[in-house]
Amino acid sequence: MKIAVRYCSKTQFGNTRRIAVAIAEGVGVRAVSITAKPQLEEKVDILFLGGAPYANIMAPELRDYVNSIDPAMVSKVVLFTTSNWSKRTVLALKKILKSKGISVCDEFFYAHMLKIDEKLEEAKAFGKKMIS
Repeated sequence: MKIAVRYCSKTQFGNTRRIAVAIAEGVGVRAVSITAKPQLEEKVDILFLGGAPYANIMAPELRDYVNSIDPAMVSKVVLFTTSNWSKRTVLALKKILKSKGISVCDEFFYAHMLKIDEKLEEAKAFGKKMIS
């Protein structure tokens, strides 16, 4: 099974990056920032994709990335997010992906920005669960 983990993290704390790295560790791949390596080089069975709301909206970089995904390159997307209170990014991502005909898992991972350390092991387990 081919798996990829991509994320958008813009803060100095790197909360979304930390969750992405934990998920990637759980599934045995490397987490990659969408700004470092934007396009998938080969088709993946599962793409873990995450970002957080900034000023209560999706980061433009994440929106651009999702809009650029070739549906032929992804069988299914599993979403994750970090924030203080909003899961809005997951809902917006799901809407865009589904409009492109990409399958999106109903279950997603959420970590409150003040509880990242407490959620790292849970993120690893979430990744493992999503690929089994």
